[in-house]
Amino acid sequence: MRRMSTSPCEFAALRRAGTLTAILFGLLVLALPAAQAAPFAYISNGDAGTVSVINIATNTLIATVPVGTGRPFGVGVSPDGTRVYVANGITNTVSVISTCCNKVIDTVAVGPNPIGVAVTPDGSRVYVANANSNTVSVIGTATNTVTATVPVGTFPTGVAVTPNGARVYVTNQNSANVSIISTATNTVTAVVAVGIGPVGVAVTPNGAQVYVSTNVGNSVSVISAATNTVTTTVPVGTNPIGVAVTPDGTRVYVANLGSNNVSVISTATNTVTATVAVGTGPFGPAVTPDGARVYVANGSSNNVSVISTATNTVTDTVAVGAGPSGFGLFITQGDLFANGFEASTIVIPLVP
Repeated sequence: MRRMSTSPCEFAALRRAGTLTAILFGLLVLALPAAQAAPFAYISNGDAGTVSVINIATNTLIATVPVGTGRPFGVGVSPDGTRVYVANGITNTVSVISTCCNKVIDTVAVGPNPIGVAVTPDGSRVYVANANSNTVSVIGTATNTVTATVPVGTFPTGVAVTPNGARVYVTNQNSANVSIISTATNTVTAVVAVGIGPVGVAVTPNGAQVYVSTNVGNSVSVISAATNTVTTTVPVGTNPIGVAVTPDGTRVYVANLGSNNVSVISTATNTVTATVAVGTGPFGPAVTPDGARVYVANGSSNNVSVISTATNTVTDTVAVGAGPSGFGLFITQGDLFANGFEASTIVIPLVP
């Protein structure tokens, strides 16, 4: 019986082409490396025009993906871990990275100066905040084309989608409010006033609360999703940017750009319970799927701090490209086809 070795890209192509089922007939061995199950962190490097890929099982840099000179900033990953969407602020585009090969497979033109990116839970759409046109572009992932453009407030920056996919929250930095978009109609259904200079935004897993960093106010506004009102304001460090919620919804991690640390907020009390010193100029935090660690991109020290959520201490530091931001949910969920295969890993017997 003859055998063949299939590369990651070839295997993914077979799956998309619908021919995999026939080829797998008579399959005897499918050898998968342990590394394939681990999620990966995709860190946008604005000054380098690249995206660094970190294997979070080993905290090692495994790939660098060129995305052009457009100053990449915001990052969003598809729920199945097969695609990463990166906003390029200067070229007004979104790069689409295939995680099976860690290469750009498409580029989508959006509005001027795209910053924040978020993918819907079903992976069908990507919402992109265009800061210089006061709009949000909606990308259909089936065709990688813009299917709608939604007017919002002034200088939209951060984007977050609710866990049920029904609403999108957009921070409008210069109008000190948050636009709420209905994904059913792609129209703004409500506007919530928050603190001065809102940037980052994150929604709790139960969809009940929305946390918004206010860069000028050095605080986090907590919005009740039920009433669309701010219920409390939490003081944090200087110039907070990115916000991330743990999978169990108990804590919020806020990157404070001006004070080089991360504030840890308890969602039960909406108070800061810990402050973690990280690298210089932290922009974006993201939490691993198991909630065990938080990765923080440090824009001025060109590295990523790894925080243990058990101790709220930095346990590792990973060097990346120049000017990392990692603004958004930049960690994949460990999909089967997400960058863990080696060229000779999968052995598929051919039908004799």
